[in-house]
Order: sequence, then C-alpha cells, then structure tokens
Amino acid sequence: MKLLEDRIIKDGKILEGDIIKVDSFLNHQLDIKFLNTLAEDVAKYFKNKNINKILTIEASGIAFATVISENMNYIPVVFSKKKKTLNIGDSLWQSHVKSYTTKKDYMISVSKEFIGKDDNLLIVDDFLAEGNALRGLIDISKKAGANIEGISVAVEKGYQGGGDYVRKLGYDLYSLAIIDSIENGKFSFKRI
Repeated sequence: MKLLEDRIIKDGKILEGDIIKVDSFLNHQLDIKFLNTLAEDVAKYFKNKNINKILTIEASGIAFATVISENMNYIPVVFSKKKKTLNIGDSLWQSHVKSYTTKKDYMISVSKEFIGKDDNLLIVDDFLAEGNALRGLIDISKKAGANIEGISVAVEKGYQGGGDYVRKLGYDLYSLAIIDSIENGKFSFKRI
C-alpha cells in the first residue's frame, strides 16, 4: 500500500539492531484516521472470508486490530496476554514467543472462553519480522481448533523471513507494506 510506504519514508526511523520505529503513527502515538484507512483496506481484502473474530497480541497489535474490527462490522477482538494475571484464570491456550524487539521470551495466553473450534480468525499484528509472534498466535489457534481465515500485518520486514515462513505454511498473509531492504538509511519496498 503506497500510502503506508510513503508514511514510513516520511516518519519512520531506523534504529540500531535493525529496528524500524514508526511510533509516531502506528504503535505508540496513534494516527487514528490513518489507521482507519489501513483498516479499510484490510477489511476490503478479507471481505469474502467468513471471519468472526480477530486475534492479536498485546500491546502494539491491539490498536490496529481494533480499527480493523470497526471496518468488519465490529467483530470481537481477542488479544493474547504476555503475562498471566489473576483475572485471566487457568483455562488457557498458551504458546511460547520470543520478541524480536525486546529480545525477551513470553508465554502468551488466551482464555479458552474466547477462542474455540467455532471461530474463523483473522490474525493481526502491527509488525512482522522473523514471525515469532505470528507463530505463537497460529499455535494458539491450532490448539483451540479454530480456523485461520487470514493474517494481516501493517509492516512486514520482508528481508527477515517471517512472511516467507507464514506463506509457506499456506496462510493468506496480507501485508500492507513490505520493506525489502534498508540501505544507507533508506527504505526499499516490494510488492507481492
């Protein structure tokens, strides 16, 4: 999506460790009007799928998932938690995830009450690098017996292999912007 590519070029920053910072509009300060435009595109792409829930991971995926939900008739959004809290209970679907950004390991959890065999899911996240978060969400979906109708991310770092991995598994992955490379402080994008 050219609109997102242009915004990444304008406002994105490249940090040490190959971290792409787009926190001025996507995952810290939120440009809701802009996110809604992205969400409209995602909803249009998946309009012929029988999606009844969106599954994401806390915390950065929640905002993107929420605006997508608004554009898909307000279907429920379920987010996996990175820490077990007293109010989540013990009946959980869980999976191990290593965060690319924080370099920490998490045991993500979703209550069995919210994801099950009758669900047709759209998995959503803000970023896709090596695919660790998506692998965890896919694992939870499989354990729950849910059907994965599709996966969408705002930004895919195509050169890190996570998107290739997800596509090889046969999932319909819709990435709004795929960064092919970063050279001399400049972003290069690819289209699929």
